[in-house]
Amino acid sequence: MTSNFLSALQGIRPTTTPVWFMRQAGRSLPEYRKVRGEMTVLESCLIPELAAEITAQPVRRHGVDAAVFFSDITVPMKLAGVDVEIQPGVGPVMDKAYRSASDIQELTARDPGEATLITEGVRIAKEELDVPILAFAGAPFTMAAYLVEGKPSRDHLAARTLMHSDPESWFTLADWCARISIEFIRAQIDGGAQAFQLFDSWAGSLSKRDYVTYCAPASRSILNADLGVPTIHFGLGTGTMLEEFAVDTNCLGIDYRTDLSNAIKQLRGSDPARAAVVQGNIDPAMLACPQDVLYRHVDEILDAGKQADAHIVNLGHGVPKDTNPEVLTKLVQYIHESNANA
Repeated sequence: MTSNFLSALQGIRPTTTPVWFMRQAGRSLPEYRKVRGEMTVLESCLIPELAAEITAQPVRRHGVDAAVFFSDITVPMKLAGVDVEIQPGVGPVMDKAYRSASDIQELTARDPGEATLITEGVRIAKEELDVPILAFAGAPFTMAAYLVEGKPSRDHLAARTLMHSDPESWFTLADWCARISIEFIRAQIDGGAQAFQLFDSWAGSLSKRDYVTYCAPASRSILNADLGVPTIHFGLGTGTMLEEFAVDTNCLGIDYRTDLSNAIKQLRGSDPARAAVVQGNIDPAMLACPQDVLYRHVDEILDAGKQADAHIVNLGHGVPKDTNPEVLTKLVQYIHESNANA
């Protein structure tokens, strides 16, 4: 059976618009909370049977067109020996902030680590699911920002400072983050994943000039790693950098702050025949609105998506943890049945 999701990634518009949600697997689902129990997030990521079960849960419940493998962008760091934990209400916290040249040199001398548990988790999920599994990894800037800051940050001042004060150490760190991300993606593809998304959650804190100079080369090394599957590139708060994010990827993820119609026009530029495959970009806040408000917003997204060669519906960021799962289930059905798909 042909996958609507994979067809769209190839720039072929399917008869039914495909939809999946970032963070669809995990915290918003009661079945996830039940199976994870008292286990930490990172512990659950490294138990293949559990990671596979969590990956499959939103497909069973919502009927989405792709299953994103359940893991975390810090897992490659942990596999490489970094002491990291995800603290409830805080996020990823490192054993220390990696800011000095000597600390970065010691860190980047580490090998990516053994990822057979990741491969096995994808393999088990693939045996059950009849939709493609989407691999993923964090982009080098987002991963490096966590390492340099030592914990989540609103403005990533220490990471931005390192770029300019010690660019040699910064590039060494960014290249290492790209290397471990490539191996993390490869492990998922070895298990049967058929596409991957590169997440740059914090790139919106950068100027376009700094992104192009200090971050884009490492990200493009991942997108050009000859992994043999189509790619999606997503950045949050990157509306001023769409053309840079669209380089070397099959599909550009659009965040909720960016007008989808304008984004497609920007990708086309002066050439209306230029390829434009987009993903997005429902505002996650709309999921808590009355149904008529949400569906009116979704209709606008679907209508704007018609201007692209193909459109994969998604949120413009992740599913909020307090989202009513029934809202997502009904939303998938609405998108699949919408006359906007004709």
